[in-house]
Amino acid sequence: MTIRVLLADDQAMIRGCLRLILEDQPDISVVAEAADGAEAVDLARRLRPEVCLVDIQMPRLDGIAVTRALAGPGVPDPLRVIVVTTFDLDEYLYGALRGGAVGFVLKDAGPRLLVEAVRAAHAGDALISPSVTLRLLRRLASAGAPAGRGPAHPLSERETEVVRAIARGRTNQEIAAELFISLSTVKSHTTGIQAKLGVRNRVEIAAWAWKNRLIGTT
Repeated sequence: MTIRVLLADDQAMIRGCLRLILEDQPDISVVAEAADGAEAVDLARRLRPEVCLVDIQMPRLDGIAVTRALAGPGVPDPLRVIVVTTFDLDEYLYGALRGGAVGFVLKDAGPRLLVEAVRAAHAGDALISPSVTLRLLRRLASAGAPAGRGPAHPLSERETEVVRAIARGRTNQEIAAELFISLSTVKSHTTGIQAKLGVRNRVEIAAWAWKNRLIGTT
């Protein structure tokens, strides 16, 4: 199945570079480009791409506003948004993820991470540039990001191990290898954990873990 992607960036050169990187992959196709935030929202709502790559600083609507419009709390049938930016600033990271983004990738992270982020978003996963993951999660925890309610049912020992691994920025494949379980079992645990905690995605699982001190803060 081809992953249909929308690109939103006010710089034509950046959009062109992103298109080249993504369309070099056999399973990814860029279906539209937007030069500003309002255009991005309009195209995304009409075309319903599997993944939207959105820059932070754009005319008319910035990337955080676009993210809220397409993926924020209360949005029916939300889209999967990845914020791609040059700016490694806490307020952008925090605002994007609070707005519903399932990924945050710095433009200097390299083509491989960008492609991985698109595939992760399509699979219902989340990916954040490793250089900012732990700092971001500490910020999310201390700033009162959505940590969910207390578990509707206690987490099992295995689920707690999965939560801790997610909070350390591990991918599903890394968790499967570390815990000697299958990839499908990791995904099943993650779905169950989200239901128990009342959170939407892996980023919020990680924030919950930091807020509730399931892992060390050093």
